[in-house]
Amino acid sequence: MFHGSIPALITPFRDGIVDEGPFQALVERQIAEGSHGLVPCGTTGESATLSIAEHLRVVALCVEAAARRAPVIAGAGSNNTAHAVELARGAKAAGADAVLVVAPYYNKPSQDGVFAHFKAINDAVEIPIVVYNVPARTITDISVETMGRIAGLANVIGVKDATSDLSRIARHRALCGETFVQLSGEDGSALGFNAHGGRGCISVTANVAPKLCAQMQDASLGGDFETARAIDAKLSPLH
Repeated sequence: MFHGSIPALITPFRDGIVDEGPFQALVERQIAEGSHGLVPCGTTGESATLSIAEHLRVVALCVEAAARRAPVIAGAGSNNTAHAVELARGAKAAGADAVLVVAPYYNKPSQDGVFAHFKAINDAVEIPIVVYNVPARTITDISVETMGRIAGLANVIGVKDATSDLSRIARHRALCGETFVQLSGEDGSALGFNAHGGRGCISVTANVAPKLCAQMQDASLGGDFETARAIDAKLSPLH
């Protein structure tokens, strides 16, 4: 279900509140341009600064506008485990297909602490979980070995890897299994990520160039890397 170009949607505001109509218009544009999925309330969508009401409203607006035409992976991350559980429950109630859960930021947990965080969310909410590893923002890196442990949890289905370390893809596959969905979190290396066995990218660039990002993903996932490289060359300055 989860593959290809999956934009991490911006959250538009006007006069200090979520601009609902334009947000749903953005969702419609993404689907029309060929995006393969949608991520509301990711980092690009201001997840760290939205109120709980704003956060859940944006997820609901996305689910409503997508109308099952593209899967919705709702951001549900926090450095507060209880808050992450609350967001995951809200995403499930809104009809999201999965949640994107970042490693706890600022707190700098141990690897056992990272595992405990994801286990608590896994045990509390019956919804597919995509683990988000972005040490440049969180300071905490989820090690390959810890990812293998997390992948063993019943609801964990994949990872958004924003480390830019392409060697991890094979190592994750060895520990997490062939069905573990590996998505890039870095547009600049997304093509190489797919060449190593990834299945797509949760993209920032796709907010601006959704059709080209979708075409690049379609080409690379279909094995046509000559076409994919040509498209990526056009996108490179934008990345």
